[in-house]
Amino acid sequence: MSATLSAKSVALQQAVQAVLGDKITKLVVDRDQVIVEVAPANYIAAATQLRDDPALQFAQLIDLCGVDYADWGEGAWTGARFAVVSQLLSITHNWRLRLRCFCADDDFPLVDSLIPVWNGANWYEREAFDLYGIVFSGHPDLRRILTDYGFVGHPFRKDFPVSGNVEMRYDPEQKRVIYQPVTIEPREIVPRVIREENYAGRK
Repeated sequence: MSATLSAKSVALQQAVQAVLGDKITKLVVDRDQVIVEVAPANYIAAATQLRDDPALQFAQLIDLCGVDYADWGEGAWTGARFAVVSQLLSITHNWRLRLRCFCADDDFPLVDSLIPVWNGANWYEREAFDLYGIVFSGHPDLRRILTDYGFVGHPFRKDFPVSGNVEMRYDPEQKRVIYQPVTIEPREIVPRVIREENYAGRK
């Protein structure tokens, strides 16, 4: 938690605690940014209260993204791997809030879609699905938005290979674009080490 909090952050923290109550699993203020965490079972209910309660009125979803916490903190992380993080804005109160919800299952990350609460979540959730493989239950059109139709895997996951899994090229014999396994040979690049005693001709 930040050593000193602005009066606005203190007021927001108190308002969120009063409205959400036991729906909050964690609430912190980091760099004067209020961050509230809720369980998947309370995700939609909490989001609806954040939008509708007169004390908060977070009418606008500014952003939504996925996060992969694998190996976070140099392997110190022991919690759930995938989370959905939303940035909310209350124009009425001039407040910003970060809402985070961890997916219960690392093998099949799933949370409810926020589209019934903020319709603008549509493309953001498609992006999180495309890049992280997070599934949004109730999304009306959950399909890839940035990668190609034949893309294999989710490129923002920490375990995704740098060279990818599949490449596409135009085959002049078949006269069409084809997909094939990546043909880039893996190689290890060792950086050149310059010893200080030999730098710039020193002896």
